[in-house]
This record gives sequence, structure tokens and C-alpha cells, in this order.
Amino acid sequence: MSIMHSSDATVRPVPRRAARLRLNKWPGYTAALWGFLFAVPSFVWATGSTFGAQSTVSPSLVKLARDGTPWFLTVLVVTGFLKLFGALVGIGLTRPRGPRISFLMVFCGAGAATLLTWHGGLFVVHGVLAEAGAVTVEPDLAALTDWYLYLWGPWFIAGGLAFAGATELYVRQGNDRRKLRLHGTVGALGALALSVASTATGIG
Repeated sequence: MSIMHSSDATVRPVPRRAARLRLNKWPGYTAALWGFLFAVPSFVWATGSTFGAQSTVSPSLVKLARDGTPWFLTVLVVTGFLKLFGALVGIGLTRPRGPRISFLMVFCGAGAATLLTWHGGLFVVHGVLAEAGAVTVEPDLAALTDWYLYLWGPWFIAGGLAFAGATELYVRQGNDRRKLRLHGTVGALGALALSVASTATGIG
């Protein structure tokens, strides 16, 4: 009769797939943290406070917040909740979900990645051109060039890369990668079209 040692029964190697799944959660949590942190200023400024905005944001926007302009405060609150929703998307991308939820997570994740990276890239490119004297900047906005070049631009790009990484890892671990990538492509193209339209019309 063979005797099974207790160590043989209890000590098992950790599956490589499980280890990878734990390691691959960090982009999603990074995206979630990005969304939560970025939502804070929106809600703070929606109260009429301009803390942190006076030297980093366009003076016209600061005035709208300080004056408590209703439509602008509404925009701040809505964008704040959208950022919180983005944080939930980041969390949603950290573990497998059902088919419908997975399609929604990938759609939103790819859209957020595209929108944020594009938006941040525009800030950086415009800042570089302004620093080089290739474009003119209005006097009241000249002091903001460095903030958009070194703070807001990289901040948006960092958020975009976090969502991109989380979305890609989620797709790789999914059961139906083809449909997931299709939803991701639609989300990315929709976000890009929205960003281009808002930039062209001067809204964004």
C-alpha cells in the first residue's frame, strides 16, 4: 500500500494562466484609478470652486465655473459621471464577463482609448508647435501652453494607453475574439469620429 504524503496532496503549482490573469489586471485597475482621479476636478469645479483651475484651464472656462453658469455646471457634472463610468469600465476589463457585458466593455474601452489618446495627442502637438513659434496663441492663453503640453496632454495619453492595454488584454483572454475585436473597432472609430467632429466645429 502506497502512502501519500501530505505535501503531495496540498502543494500544487499555480497554473500559468491564473498567474497571467492576475498580472494582467493592472491595466484595468490603472484605467479605473485614472477615471476616478479625473472625475474629482469635475465635481469640485461644479460646486463653483476654481481650485486648481485658475492657472491650468482656459480663463473663459474658469469664469463660467466661478459665475456658476447653469449649463456649464451641468456639463461638469455630466462629464464627472462619464469619467466615473470610465472607471467602472476599467474595473470591468479586469476579469471575464458574459458575452453582452464583454462586448459593451470592449466597445467602451476601445472608444475611451481612442478618444483620450487622440485628445491628448492634439494637446501635445499644439503645445510643441506653439513652443516652436509655428502657431500663434492668444495672449490670455499663452500661459496655459506649458500646462497643456506637459500636464493635460500626457495625462490624457496615459489614460488612453491604460484603456488600450486593458481592452487588448481582455480581448486576448476572451472566447470570441473576432466579435470582441469587431466591437472594439466600432467603438474606436465612433470615438475618433466624435473627436474629429468636435474639434472641427470648435466644441471640443
